[in-house]
Amino acid sequence: MSERDLQHIGMGAVECVAEMVASLRAAEESDEGTAEYEGETLTAEEIQERIHEDPLSVEVRSDWHSPGSEDRAESQYKILLSTGGPATQIIGELNEWGQPESAEMQAQDWFTKWETTMTSSEQDDALLVYANQFYFGE
Repeated sequence: MSERDLQHIGMGAVECVAEMVASLRAAEESDEGTAEYEGETLTAEEIQERIHEDPLSVEVRSDWHSPGSEDRAESQYKILLSTGGPATQIIGELNEWGQPESAEMQAQDWFTKWETTMTSSEQDDALLVYANQFYFGE
């Protein structure tokens, strides 16, 4: 699979995330507290629930630290959206409070390295809003 194909696959995943986030924002801003998502009228809470059920896994890892150090706070996260050939994931950095401060879509095919999907600032914002729907603390 070419890098261009992986870009296309990653962009498809970005568009799905952006659609969820747009529906969540619309529900949060509407007077009724609802919005259309996949042909249904859902509340913001129901859309958040769909977001929480979307990934296959949500993981964190910590930075380099001195052996025996008590300071092992998680500093990076990964939200695995799909596996196989191809696979997609969102990765990013966590701030000192365990909240995402960056988000990047990646795609890969069997036995290839993860390739970053080139996204616009609006798409980056949607990925970050999506990532912030998850709790990365203990």
